[in-house]
Amino acid sequence: MTIHRRELLKLGSLGSLGLLGAGALPAFAAATPGVNKTEIVIGSIQDLSGPISAFGKPLRDGMLLRVEQVNADGGIFGRKIKLVIEDSGYDTKKAVLAADKLVSSDKVFAVVGTLGASPVVATVQPVLDSGALHLFPMTAHRATFEPFHKRKFAAFTPYPESTKAGVREMLRRGKYKRVAILYQDDEFGLEVLTGAQAALKEAGLDFVEKTTYKRGATDFASQVQKLKAANPDLIVLATVLRETIGTITEARKVGYAGDFFGSQGSYFPVLPKLGGKVVEGYYNVCEIPAFYRDDPGNSKLLNNWIDAYKARFNADADLPAAFGWFLMDMVVKTATKAGANLTTDSFVAALETSNFPRSFLGTPDISFGPQKRLGNSQVRLAQIQNGRWANVSDFLK
Repeated sequence: MTIHRRELLKLGSLGSLGLLGAGALPAFAAATPGVNKTEIVIGSIQDLSGPISAFGKPLRDGMLLRVEQVNADGGIFGRKIKLVIEDSGYDTKKAVLAADKLVSSDKVFAVVGTLGASPVVATVQPVLDSGALHLFPMTAHRATFEPFHKRKFAAFTPYPESTKAGVREMLRRGKYKRVAILYQDDEFGLEVLTGAQAALKEAGLDFVEKTTYKRGATDFASQVQKLKAANPDLIVLATVLRETIGTITEARKVGYAGDFFGSQGSYFPVLPKLGGKVVEGYYNVCEIPAFYRDDPGNSKLLNNWIDAYKARFNADADLPAAFGWFLMDMVVKTATKAGANLTTDSFVAALETSNFPRSFLGTPDISFGPQKRLGNSQVRLAQIQNGRWANVSDFLK
C-alpha cells in the first residue's frame, strides 16, 4: 500500500511541499554536514537486538515509514531523506560507537529518536560536539533538554513532571489519604519518587511507606508485605513491564485491594495482554495513547495510518511505531519550514518558532522557543479497562 500526496496532506505532513521540486533548489551556498543537493542524512540509535528491541524495532519502522512517504512524494525541496539506523543493543558502549559512526562516517545532519536513557546520556554530547542536531530522543531523562544547548531538543515530559501530574489527578479523583510507593533503586525510580512526593506535598500528605527493588528483580514478596502492612489505599509503582505485573500479582495474592498508579515507564500496549485480569484497573500516564484498529472511535486518518503500516511491514502498528512516525514527521515539517537552503541554523530557527498541534495519533500540543528546548509538559491519565488501555482524562499539565 502506497500513501500518495493527497493522503500525506491529510496526515498532516508537508503543507506546500509540492511546490518544491528539484528544479526549485537554489545553489547551495554553504556546506552543512548531512545536507547536499540530493539528500538529507538523518541518523538514529535504536535497540534492535537487546532487552528493549521489541520497542526499538517498531520505533525504527515508524520512522522509516514516514521517510518513505516523504521520499515517494519528491522529498524536501527535491532532497530525499537518507535514514541511517544503528543498533545499540541497549548497551552504552555500543551506543557510543554507533554515535561515532553516525557523526564521523555518515556525517549526519541530525540524530533523531535515540532510544533509552543510558544510550542517550552517553551519546548526546558526542553528537553535539560534532555539530549535528540532537532531536527528540525516546526517553524522559532531563539530559535530553538540560543543560540548554542550541541544537538539543526534547519532546517528552520528564518523569518527575509527568508523575506529579498523574498523582495529583489521582488524588483529586480518588480522595486517597494513604499513599505508598515501590520504586526501582536507580535514577529512573528516584525521578518517579521525586514527582510523586511533590504531588503529595501539595496535598499536605506524605508516603505511609517507601520501599525499593533492584533492577532485574523477579521476587517482590518482601516489598509487597512491607507495603501492605502500612495499609495504603494507593500504591505508586516506579516499575517497568515485568516488574509491574509481578508486583500487582503478588499484592493481589496477599489480599491488597487498593489501587495502583504507574509512571510512563510502564505504559506498554502489551501490558494488559501479558498481565490479564490481575492488572485490570491499573492507572498510568501517557503522551501518545495506545490505539486499537477495531476501535469504532478511531478517525479515518488513524485507521489509514494503521493500515499503511500493516501493508508495509506485515505487522500491527503499535505505540512505538506511532512515536517513530511522529518524531520523523516533526523533523520533516521543520526542515520544510527552514526553506530550500537548509542549514543547521535555519532548522533551529524554524523549530524555535514551530507548533505541532494535536494530531490524529493523539499527541499533545508540542512547541519550542529560543530558550525552550522541552516541547511538551502534558500527559493523560489512562487506565486498563476490559483488557485495553483507555484514556480517562484529557491532557494534564
